[in-house]
Amino acid sequence: MKSIQTARFLRWWHWLTAMLLAAGLVACGAPHSISERAQASEAASSRASAKAASTLGTQWGEGRASATQSVQATRLYPDRPQALSQLLYSDEASIRQALGRSADRQLNVLLAGGDVEWAVQDGQGQALPIYSTRGAQNYQLAGRHGERYELVYTNRSQRSYEVVATVDGLDVLTGQAGSVQHSGYLLRPGETLRIDGFRKSQNEVAAFRFANKDRAYANHTPAGDARNVGVIGVALFEVRLGEPQPAVRPPRNQGAEPAPAAFPGDPASSYAPPPQYR
Repeated sequence: MKSIQTARFLRWWHWLTAMLLAAGLVACGAPHSISERAQASEAASSRASAKAASTLGTQWGEGRASATQSVQATRLYPDRPQALSQLLYSDEASIRQALGRSADRQLNVLLAGGDVEWAVQDGQGQALPIYSTRGAQNYQLAGRHGERYELVYTNRSQRSYEVVATVDGLDVLTGQAGSVQHSGYLLRPGETLRIDGFRKSQNEVAAFRFANKDRAYANHTPAGDARNVGVIGVALFEVRLGEPQPAVRPPRNQGAEPAPAAFPGDPASSYAPPPQYR
């Protein structure tokens, strides 16, 4: 009986020891595994939020012919844009260094579920590269100092959109601080819209040109803020169209003294004012 009991006891003891060793291995291994997963998650999060410090701004460039007319349109959802996106921009070397091997290169950004393609083209009509971290939407545009550029929107849908665009935090139509409440440009189904400068009048814009940040238009106009230099924004609103309105032109008054004005302090134009370099 003793020998049987002893054998059973020994077998039981070996079994218990094996279980304790297994439990010990699990207990030792679990924190290490969790730590590795946490580190991997932190690394992925860091890559997704990586961005290059902006080395460029947008200068008020040469005048370019660009005619517009007013169109009546009603936003279907006035307080809810169908797309709201931005591109941070800097020189390509800085962007690639910030994103490292995780950089993903593309030539446009899809807006409103793919209804609209947004690209930025240089003065020769070539798309500038846009970088992001794989799986993220931290879009960063690679610009070149002195290069003229255009914002290009192509409507692939059967819907009409209003495009409200900003450069360095300034509305491209008015030169005032950007707001989604401002009016924008019309983008009809199947059409391509090119915005190539800050609007000076109904017939002319001041070209967008990449420049040193200290030459940026936003740094030389009262509505500008240096903190916003290096970012391009867009908001899309689906609209229902009315009838186009003819352009309103002031009467020509050649050789005459300016007429008296009851409110001379009001701005003479609703378009972007020229920069005031210091």
